[in-house]
Amino acid sequence: MERIAKASPRFKARITGVLYLLTMVTGIFAQGFISGRLVVEGDAAATATNILTHRGLFELGFTVYLIEMACQIAITALFYDLLKPAGRSVSLVAAFLGLAGCVIKTFGRLFYIAPLFVLGGASYLSVFSPEQLQALALLFLKVNDRGAGIALAFFGFYALLTGYLIIRSTFLPRILGVVSVVAGVGWLTFLYPPLGYRLFPYIAPFGLLGALALILWLLVVGVNEQRWKEQVSAAGNGRMHA
Repeated sequence: MERIAKASPRFKARITGVLYLLTMVTGIFAQGFISGRLVVEGDAAATATNILTHRGLFELGFTVYLIEMACQIAITALFYDLLKPAGRSVSLVAAFLGLAGCVIKTFGRLFYIAPLFVLGGASYLSVFSPEQLQALALLFLKVNDRGAGIALAFFGFYALLTGYLIIRSTFLPRILGVVSVVAGVGWLTFLYPPLGYRLFPYIAPFGLLGALALILWLLVVGVNEQRWKEQVSAAGNGRMHA
């Protein structure tokens, strides 16, 4: 971590790209290939059977979700550092909003793992019928999903501000900032969850393509170091004159 802190902005950008890619891969894997496979919408009994039959896979999903969030927290910190020259205060606000989304989403994952305790057959749960326990397990999974939806609203604000900073920057292509702003507006539909979930199939592909474009640029090009340093110097001179 100390080496990363002292590294060149181009190296930091490429590390950010790697972590961003890992965040996407782990999130898609956990949601699409584990949760999506085991959780049957509206069928508590089938969901409970799948979880208990594939307990190891379900637990792996929890681990992958935590890796996803650890990477996202690191990305938030690195983007704050990279985008500071374009606007220190805005970059700080964006980082706090991004971290708030990470905290909400991580806390929500507790509800993802909770069904294992509910369905684990502990003696103190014998006061509930199997059907009640299955329904409770499915409820926890729905709360987990709702937590992720709330986090997306915060990530929407984060994407708006980081997009604005990329547009203002001289060291990243402005089109990447425009795409981030548009994606942020899409994620903000989760301020009213029914609308967000209804539009998600249309918003998600655009957000995914925008994220992939940014990842590719960070991995292949990074940032223009000379312009980044010039903007750092200009920002420093501006604060001195202020």
